[in-house]
Amino acid sequence: MQIKTPIMIGKTAEYLCYLQPVLHGITNCYILIERVNNKAVLIDPGGDAEKLIKVLTELNAQPELIINTHGHWDHIGANKPLQQKYGLEIAIHEADASLLKDIGKNAAGFFRGDGDGGHATRLLREGDIIELGALEIAVLHTPGHTPGGICLKLDKLLFSGDTLFNLSIGRTDLPGGDYEALVNSLKRLTQLEDNLLLLPGHSKSSTLGYEKVHNPYLRP
Repeated sequence: MQIKTPIMIGKTAEYLCYLQPVLHGITNCYILIERVNNKAVLIDPGGDAEKLIKVLTELNAQPELIINTHGHWDHIGANKPLQQKYGLEIAIHEADASLLKDIGKNAAGFFRGDGDGGHATRLLREGDIIELGALEIAVLHTPGHTPGGICLKLDKLLFSGDTLFNLSIGRTDLPGGDYEALVNSLKRLTQLEDNLLLLPGHSKSSTLGYEKVHNPYLRP
């Protein structure tokens, strides 16, 4: 069943984090709001731009930036209309930037999209810090699902895109997929804290500690 209203999944004195599923609930879009000035980041707005605009208005959020964890259409589909509406910057890893315009590689045809994921204004690399007010979001390059796949870490939140899911991992059979690279990325994630809240691009949330014990792809 499609969720029509955003769900609060994280709240501190510094930020609010909401989950807003898009594309009939297929993709998890996250809205991160810093609480001083209500500045907002949208992570993986894969579609339903009008819905997201309505939600942003209801939350009194001031969107400043889109971050794409990778360049597949179900994560970038609302980039262009949101960029046009708000004049947003779009941040994506430099190795996936070309996917924003490449319908042959971003799988837009599968979702009947036009293949135009907007214009990247910031190319990300490993170790970059994205600032949102006083918040600092760390960029972890985790290739495998795509060459430029990333995870994002803020406080106790880990936005894992299509690298790591609850009891599963991202597929590697699409253009640019690399299973060996994904395995290495997963090994890196296992070095992070167990109490991180895992917020994947699809399906339900988890904790990194739970995945280390129960996810067959993470067990030794």
